[in-house]
Amino acid sequence: MMEKGKSTLKRIFINDVDSYSSKYIAKFLSECAVGAHGEDEDDEESLDTDNKEKAFEIVGTVSEASKEKKPYVLEEYLQLKRDDLLPKLMECDVIVYNITQHQDQVDEAFGLLQEDEERPFTDEDFRRRRPHANFKAHNDLENKVVKLGKTTSWEGLKPQIPVFGDGTNIVPTIHINDLASVIHHVIEQRPRPYYLLAIDNSSHKMEEIVQAISKALGPGTIEKKPFAEIYLIREISLMETDCLTVNLRMRSVHLREQLMIPWHCERGLVENIDQVVEEYRQNRGLLPIRICVMGPPAVGKSTLSKVICDHYKLHHIKLKPTIAETIAKLKKAVSEDPSAEKESTAVAHEFLNNIKENMEQNAGVLEDQLLLKVVRDKLMTKPCLNQGFVLDGFPKMYGQAKEFYENEDADEEEEDDNTFKKILPEFVFLLDASDVFLKERVMNLPESEVEENNYEPDHFLKRLSRYRHRNSKDSTVADVYDELDITTLSLEITSNNDPNCFMVLEKKLRPQFGKLEEEARKEMEEKEKIEAQRQAEEEEREAEEARERAAHWEEWSKSLENLQRQEEKLLAAQTARMRSYLSEHVMPTLSQGLLACGSARPQDPLDFLAEYLIKNNPSNSTKL
Repeated sequence: MMEKGKSTLKRIFINDVDSYSSKYIAKFLSECAVGAHGEDEDDEESLDTDNKEKAFEIVGTVSEASKEKKPYVLEEYLQLKRDDLLPKLMECDVIVYNITQHQDQVDEAFGLLQEDEERPFTDEDFRRRRPHANFKAHNDLENKVVKLGKTTSWEGLKPQIPVFGDGTNIVPTIHINDLASVIHHVIEQRPRPYYLLAIDNSSHKMEEIVQAISKALGPGTIEKKPFAEIYLIREISLMETDCLTVNLRMRSVHLREQLMIPWHCERGLVENIDQVVEEYRQNRGLLPIRICVMGPPAVGKSTLSKVICDHYKLHHIKLKPTIAETIAKLKKAVSEDPSAEKESTAVAHEFLNNIKENMEQNAGVLEDQLLLKVVRDKLMTKPCLNQGFVLDGFPKMYGQAKEFYENEDADEEEEDDNTFKKILPEFVFLLDASDVFLKERVMNLPESEVEENNYEPDHFLKRLSRYRHRNSKDSTVADVYDELDITTLSLEITSNNDPNCFMVLEKKLRPQFGKLEEEARKEMEEKEKIEAQRQAEEEEREAEEARERAAHWEEWSKSLENLQRQEEKLLAAQTARMRSYLSEHVMPTLSQGLLACGSARPQDPLDFLAEYLIKNNPSNSTKL
């Protein structure tokens, strides 16, 4: 950071204010009031910035044009050249350069510093600070870990979250609010030395961080894999690979000695994972979708539920799979240490026995008390709380629904009230169809589906009759949702096509899912842009190689022609003397001999011609 001067309202420059970290630093500084960093920070009146004069005005660069309003930024600069950007920087009192994203930001920062002769950075300062070669990647590590958690934990794509390597490497972290607070105090107090190591008071290993993310966002378990397997994942770049292997044991001394920071997450990511996850969900708009699909047997509840779950990455909750999953988990919990007297093991053992005994007594059917607990526990798991769920065909009866959604402890603790709200569906789809249509649909189903769904004629008719009887009463399941003020959408099914509920969902669902799709679209466009650029570079390289080959071939052809001409000239020069001798001495005598042979007409022309040449040889030295 560079400080130019003092004023009542300091002008702060921050690069890439549309990136994650720069945006929140800009928001934090824009809300700071004059004197808010003083000794009376713990005083509630000093923290009330609504009635105080703002301390800073924020300007900065953006990476791309956007219609999104940024009330915390006074001026935005898009794609300014270095010569145009430098005057903007010189107008500012403080310059904050975030170099955690791309190498070109580092190059830009160094270039601007070299042009500013009055900068406070000295050669001595620079020599004192020798960062690791991948330091910019280390600062971005927390975002990369969260990104990895989003693709594996949040979306629930894997039953276990991978940890590449032994996971013992120490990862330094700091919450973005704490980083912004450090920058605020540095601007106001100007501590020495110029370089401060801004990290929290944690020293967590990569394994601990991934385990915390997995418990808070995903399945709750991790899986260690050989580090070499990370190179098989296309989504993880080389820089992110370096991030996941960083091993730095750091301790910030000057930060705690010179600055009194009101810490937001002083003890690090692991100890504050619930708070960080909640902030992550709110800022990213990742609030869950909770849906219930009701209707008679064979109306298409499961088909619609599966389509919705696949589209929105939700969890499909069906009774039989949920009961089977619960029994498997209880067996695993008991079998891990059957002799242990731990309270959790004892509770799991008791619950498992109750389920088994109850199912044996009721021909494989659970009574409502246990069934409601099984389903409620499933809906309270992290995946269902984070992404949401589609409850398929449950509850079935008014009393069952009333008890399932009953909030007995709402008056005792507010936390229980929040827990109750977490399993309430936001949307209820009530499907229905005529009995004739349902019977025809079942008759036309493949035999495998009939057996799978227990749609044998007699059994199906009994189920359909029970459903009609339950919904002919004065109080139905739909009445419970009406009492809870939950929107119920009735859809009449008249064809085998799946009911189109997505139009309703798109209109009523929160805007954050539009943001998620927009982010996914931008990410896909960026990947396509990179791929197109790579292909263009590959085509250009191939074209350049083709041009070089053509040039080399032409040059070789010309060299071969020149060599042939030179050989012909040399051969002509070497044979000129022989041709001259033959023309002068041999050809006249040979001609006369041929004429004489023609006149004499000897029996052996060759012998005659030979004797003639010997007798008439122009060289006297050969005459006999």
